[in-house]
Parts: sequence; structure tokens; C-alpha cells
Amino acid sequence: MGGTLATSRDVARRAGVSQATVSRVLQGNTNVSEGKRELVERAMADLGYRPNAAARAIRMERTLSVGVVVADITNPFYPQLLEAVSQELERVGAHMVLWNSDEPGHAGVLEAVRRGSVDGLLFTTVSELTEPLAESLRRNEPVLLLHRGLDTIDCDQVTSDNEHGARMVADYLVGAGCERIGYVQGPARAGTALHRDRGFRGRLAELGRPQAEERTRRAGFSHAEARGAMRELMQCPEPPTAVFCANDLAAFGAIDGALSLGLRVPEDVWVVGFDDTEMASWDAYSLTTVRQPIDSMARTAVRRLLERIDVPDLNPVKRNFTCSFVVRGSSAHTPFPDSH
Repeated sequence: MGGTLATSRDVARRAGVSQATVSRVLQGNTNVSEGKRELVERAMADLGYRPNAAARAIRMERTLSVGVVVADITNPFYPQLLEAVSQELERVGAHMVLWNSDEPGHAGVLEAVRRGSVDGLLFTTVSELTEPLAESLRRNEPVLLLHRGLDTIDCDQVTSDNEHGARMVADYLVGAGCERIGYVQGPARAGTALHRDRGFRGRLAELGRPQAEERTRRAGFSHAEARGAMRELMQCPEPPTAVFCANDLAAFGAIDGALSLGLRVPEDVWVVGFDDTEMASWDAYSLTTVRQPIDSMARTAVRRLLERIDVPDLNPVKRNFTCSFVVRGSSAHTPFPDSH
């Protein structure tokens, strides 16, 4: 460019598209074909183009910041999700403001909403009683629910099909001939846990194998609680030969609980999780689990929230991503039944 900084007009010319298309790509607008998006992104890379985020923020009266509310940050699922969200925000010149979902964290979110210090809010953990969500909706602020959706709330939501994912677990365990199935449920108020519970129990009932309550324990989405629950299950008179845990972190706890009793996984008991976090593939766990497409969910959520910020009166959309099943060593690498 002869020593001068590239402009969006230069990018449009190099990509062979309109400047409006370049603008839509920069804003994360989903109404751009993948082909044109790739052309624009390649042109920006070739020209070394960097959007002037500060100037755009002033022009559009925006902070170019998005508030993200999370649950337990020690759960390996959330750092993975947040990294994907952060990368997508950074790509469009925005940044993330992070809050934990406990009550002190709620005060910070409410203050940000009332002061307008963020352009929009992305909730990764919610219930109908979540005060910042209710306040944001009352004020008609841009809001999106990611990972945990609510059937009773009319706003943009990006989730995975938790119910179908849990049904796959039931199909897998029954199809593999597991006679005594254990179940470590998630917390009663978590929407993801409720949907997984409905899918797992419902499918077992359809298969004529209703879940036995004596081989069921409730735990939070935590390592410690699931470890204790697994120890209880494995000391029952007729302990399970396979255990489904409502998320990967609980499954890690279950594996450690079994090992603490001198049991072997998978020789003495199989363990299956849900999420497919990075740790699930580690040799120490080699966890069979249900995979959520975390990166795709995060990209879709950020782009939709940015659209909502630009056009507040858009009709809400609910995007539900399909899960897949990943077989590893915690179930002896037994393949999924051919009926899947």
C-alpha cells in the first residue's frame, strides 16, 4: 500500500465486494455468505488491515465491550467457551467484561446494565430468577443466552441439544449390554441438567430400562460432589457397571471416586460424561462423552448479539446445535451400536 494504512475501501476493492459487505463482516453480521466472508478476511490479512475500533465506537456511540456472565470458572467447560467467545469478539475489535454468576457478581452486572457500560450481555448460566437477566430484559437491553437456555424467556438463545445428547448416552449403554446403569445427575435448577435428565431417563424408559433410583445420585456440576456420589454408588449392594455423569467435570470426579476405592475404569465400571472438554481427551481420563460444538456455538452467539446491538428490534432466534458422541477408553473403546 506504498507505506499508507489500508482502509475498508481498499479491502473491498481487493476482495471484489462492496464496502457495505466489508462492514457487515467486521460487525460479525451473519447475513454474509461464507464465500464473501472468506474473501474479505483474506483481503484484510493480505493488506494488513486493522479496523479502528476506537473511532467506530465513538461514531456509533458504543463501548465495544460485551458483558459475559459465567457460572463456576473452575469448571473446564467455561474457560474453553470463554476463549472462543473472546476470540470472536477480538476479531471484530470488541472486548469482553467477565462476571461470575454469584450474588456479588450480580451487583456488578446490574450496575453495568444501568450505566450502559457494556453494549450487550451474554449469559452462559441463568434461571428465571437471575436478577441481571430480568433487569436487562425489562430495559430492552441486547441480551443473549449461550449454553443454558430458558423455555420461558423470549430472547436470543444459542444452545446445544442436551436432551438428544443424553438420549445417545442411554442408547450407547443399553446397546453395549450394560445391565446396571448408574446416574450422577446435575443440579436441579440448571436447565442443561434438566434437559439431559429428561433425555436420559426418557430414552431408558422407552428402551424398557427405567433408571433405578437406588443407583441414582444428585450432585452439582462439581468434581468433589460427583466423587462422593460415585463412592456411594460403588458401595451399593449391587453397584452399577456403568455410570453416566451430567457433565465432564462430574465424570472426572466419578473416575477419581472409583479409583479411590481401588476400582478400575473401565474394567470394573464404565464412566460417560457430557461436554467433551479438552481434559476429556487427556490420557488420565480418556473420557467417553457427548461433544458440544463449543466453538461454533460461541461464534454464532457473538455474531447474533452484535446483530442485536445494531438492530434492537430483531425477532428473537433460538439456535440449537446438534451434539455428537465420542467414544474413548473410559468405556473400553466400545463402539456406538450400529443402530445409531
